[in-house]
Amino acid sequence: MEISSTTTAATQSTTTSATDNSSESALSSDFETFLKMLTTQMQNQDPLNPIESSDFAVQLATFSGVEQQVQTNNLLRGLGADSSLGGLSQHASWVGMDARVDGPIYFGGSPVDVYYDLPLDAASAELIVSGPSGQELHRSSISGAGPLAWDGVSPTGTQLLAGSYNLSIETRTLSGQSETLPVSSYARITEVQSGTDGPLVVLDSGEIVSTSGITALRNGS
Repeated sequence: MEISSTTTAATQSTTTSATDNSSESALSSDFETFLKMLTTQMQNQDPLNPIESSDFAVQLATFSGVEQQVQTNNLLRGLGADSSLGGLSQHASWVGMDARVDGPIYFGGSPVDVYYDLPLDAASAELIVSGPSGQELHRSSISGAGPLAWDGVSPTGTQLLAGSYNLSIETRTLSGQSETLPVSSYARITEVQSGTDGPLVVLDSGEIVSTSGITALRNGS
C-alpha cells in the first residue's frame, strides 16, 4: 500500500503535537508533585536541625531549569515543523540560478531565448506577441522547435520598447485545427519568499511565481 507524503506529514505533525502535549502535562504533574514533596519536607523537618533555605533555593532552581528546557524543546519542534520556514530553507539555494517559467517575458532590447514545443502534426506555427493587457501586437511565422532568439522586432521592422510581453505559439494542422501553446524563458531568481500556498520566487524581471510553476533550473549565466 502506498503512503502519500501528505499522510506521512500529517502523522508526524500529530505525533509531534501529542509529544508536546504529553511533555507539558508531565511537567505540570511533576511540578505539583514537587510542591507537595517540598511542603511535606518542610512540615516534617527537625525543628532543632531545619533544612537550610539555600537547599530549598537549589531545588527550586533545578526544577525551574528543567521547565525552561522542556519549553525550549517544544519551541524548537514548532520551528522545525513550520512548513513555510522549511520551504524557504529548501529553496534558498535557488537564489542566483536561472529559472525557466511560462508567462510574461521581459524584453530589454537584447534578444531573448524563448522555448516551446511544437506538436508532431503541426503544419504551420506563428509566434504571437501581446501586450501586458492581452492585446495582440503582432504575429510572425516560425518553423522548427525552440529555442528561438526573440529580438522584439515586428514583421514590419518596428522594435518593441523595453517591458514585459506575453508570448504564445498558435499551431495549425493540415485539417485546419488550431492550438495555442505556452512560451517560456529563463530569468534570474533574486529572492525566495513565503507565500500563502507555498514558497514563491522573485525574478529579476520583477515577476513573482510559485516554485511549482518552474519547469527547469540552470546555473546563472
